[in-house]
This record gives sequence, structure tokens and C-alpha cells, in this order.
Amino acid sequence: MPRQTATKRQTQSGGRERPTINVRISQPDLDLIDRAAKAHGTNRSVFLIETATARAESVLLDMRLFGLDDEAYDQFLARLDHPPKVDARLRRLLTTPAPWEA
Repeated sequence: MPRQTATKRQTQSGGRERPTINVRISQPDLDLIDRAAKAHGTNRSVFLIETATARAESVLLDMRLFGLDDEAYDQFLARLDHPPKVDARLRRLLTTPAPWEA
């Protein structure tokens, strides 16, 4: 595939050049991805971005879910019933974008 000029890339991405990701991949894996992209009705790049983004969000969301035993759950609820005082550290925490939003 011929490389696009910066001007064409800029036009396609709303006037700014988007980063590029280069990966090494086996031919069987590439063939599988291409078949899946075709079955999905899209091209390889769109398919890879959509699936990688969905997986990244899933990984990050899994980090936010946790299980507790009964005692820990009761302690957790007690802390929720008595929220912390609002200070600069808490404000910074609550106004910092999530990793996938940054």
C-alpha cells in the first residue's frame, strides 16, 4: 500500500496527522484479521482500531470491578455512608480524566 502524503492524512483526520502503529504479525494472523474485517464489512484498519479499543476499555473496566467478602462489604458500605471531606487531593482525583479519556 503506498504511503499517503501528510496533506492527505491531515485532510482525512480533520486537519491534524494521527499517530501510526506498526506491528509485526504472522501471515496466518493477518489472514484471519482480514477475513474478520471483511465479514464485519469494514477494512483492516477500522476493524483493528474498533476491536483493540473495545478490548482496551474492557481491560480498564475490569480493573474497576472488585469482589468483597461480607465483612469487607460492610466496611465498604460504612465508608460510603461517611464520605471524605473535600480537599485539593480529592478535587484533583475527581477531575482527572480516566486513562481512556486522556
